[in-house]
Amino acid sequence: MELRHLRYFHAVAEELSFSKAARRIRIAQPALSRAVQELEAEVGAPLLDRSRRSIRLTPGGAVLLRETGLLFGRLEETIRRVRGAAAGEVGELRLGYIGPPTRSFMSPILRTYQKRCPHVSIILEERTPERVWEMVSKGRLSVGFTRPVLAHEALGLHSLLLKNESLCAALPTEHPLGNRHEIAWSDLANELIIMLARREGAGSYDTILAACAAAGFTPKIAHTPSVIGTILRYVEAGFGVGIVPESIEPETPEVRLVPLTPRETIPIVMVWSREGDDPAVTAFREVVEEWVSNQSGSGGRPVAKTAVRRA
Repeated sequence: MELRHLRYFHAVAEELSFSKAARRIRIAQPALSRAVQELEAEVGAPLLDRSRRSIRLTPGGAVLLRETGLLFGRLEETIRRVRGAAAGEVGELRLGYIGPPTRSFMSPILRTYQKRCPHVSIILEERTPERVWEMVSKGRLSVGFTRPVLAHEALGLHSLLLKNESLCAALPTEHPLGNRHEIAWSDLANELIIMLARREGAGSYDTILAACAAAGFTPKIAHTPSVIGTILRYVEAGFGVGIVPESIEPETPEVRLVPLTPRETIPIVMVWSREGDDPAVTAFREVVEEWVSNQSGSGGRPVAKTAVRRA
């Protein structure tokens, strides 16, 4: 049974006229009549009652008209969805992200993307930077908002710099340095330092050590937790001065962030793989690139395997 036979029958059944149906689907009437006869032979039952001056549907023909209507409706919907998937308008986007550093920009980007691609399901997964890179490289995440990691070049992913974050000192409000508008790195020479473990943020760890060395001292590292929020818990308890990116917001008024000078930054990047393979990812990247361009005032084009500083 060919799909065209069903289309021909559907037209005749709706018009109840071979001549009108032939004009509607632009086919010669003898060919149309022959196609319907072939369909009747294949299903093994008459579909049209031709015994009167005007044709009528047989009970079997009425059933086939109803079913072909459902079939063609479903087929049109399927074609629409296929075209939408090819255009990135439907499908699924799995986005991995690293939490507080992405809070300021992720929501507006997602709102824009959802308006542009309302039929794409968005799945959000908060992970560590290393885990985001790993899951994107294995295809378990479509795209990630993260920091560069030690193995980022070996993973062979594409990346786009989203923003650079300044490093700040996290201090108890009663700390002698807590009332300043900025703090020199050299002012931390005699302080106990709390910073993220290197395995969780090699770039930020190395940047802090380099900034301290440039200021003429080796930091007295008291604690290196694996979760950045734990740094603030240590600071609240008076265990030392934390060094965190500016996006980390203290949860209590007892802790204050003060910018460090000279300014040192760590990057946030978007990572993805197999450029062009997934239209939903391509559409998402376009939204992110527009956001980057609006933030920087210049074209934010992604660069494959961008060499960015680890963090």
